[in-house]
Amino acid sequence: QENNLTAVTEFFLLGFQSSQCLRIFLFCLFLVVYCGTICGNLLIITLVSTSKDLHTPMYFFISQLSISDILMITNIVPNLFHMLLNNGGTITFIGCMTQLYFLCAPVVFECLLLTVMSYDRYVAICNPLRYTSIMTSGHCVILSIICWLFGFSIVLTYVIKIAKLIFCGPVIIDHLFCDIVPLLELSCSDTFIVHLEISIISIPVVFIPTTVIVVSYTCIVSAVLRIPSSIGRYKAFSTCSSHLIVVSIFYWTLCCVYVVPTKGLTLTISKILSLLYTVLTPLVNPIIYSLRNKDIRKAIQKKLHK
Repeated sequence: QENNLTAVTEFFLLGFQSSQCLRIFLFCLFLVVYCGTICGNLLIITLVSTSKDLHTPMYFFISQLSISDILMITNIVPNLFHMLLNNGGTITFIGCMTQLYFLCAPVVFECLLLTVMSYDRYVAICNPLRYTSIMTSGHCVILSIICWLFGFSIVLTYVIKIAKLIFCGPVIIDHLFCDIVPLLELSCSDTFIVHLEISIISIPVVFIPTTVIVVSYTCIVSAVLRIPSSIGRYKAFSTCSSHLIVVSIFYWTLCCVYVVPTKGLTLTISKILSLLYTVLTPLVNPIIYSLRNKDIRKAIQKKLHK
């Protein structure tokens, strides 16, 4: 077994095994998506840091979300370009573990940050008089740092566990990137402990945040419905709608990939589903926040006039 362990120094990622024409089309499509995602998220980060009107907790959290989205898509897409041009590609063992780490850590961070953002909206609507004293800039920075540290430290524990597994036989991964499920399927050592760890980690990472978001929005909806004027109700709910759409897309795509049983799905469909949260979500987030948000549109107009 020691020989098998030292033998695996790299994996071969198959990517999309298709005709050259389709792969070139996909390359161009992902290039446009990647450039759009980077530009959109950088625009939000720049606007939030330079526009005084956007120096509020909500926009600070949106800029943190943009940093995470840039990190996630940059971890996946450049290697995907290489695979599309070469009809697959090798990745070193360390490179594979690094990719897995920088894939999972931003996902965990976003789960936690979206929870913090739902709490921010809850305080703004259900406790508006105390909002400025509760959501101070110091508190927002601390909450953001906790999300980053927790996301990157909790993922490190099980990536180390996966790296210590023994891999033998064909080291071909029929996927677009190094993900948990295909790696565990390749391992010839007992993966029960790793599966157990992932299940335990999912409690603070998925179930608690989901519960907090649901409870927050239940309180928000009941508070909004108590507002007498329809204009007041619309204004209150419009501040939450962007966040609610982003939360829905993020959790829906994660559930499609990791919660819904994939036994009956073809490998191509599971690859497309995995692209939803690694490539589509980082592109959609800045579009939702910029198109549905008057403050960001105003900030863009001010910058253009200058």
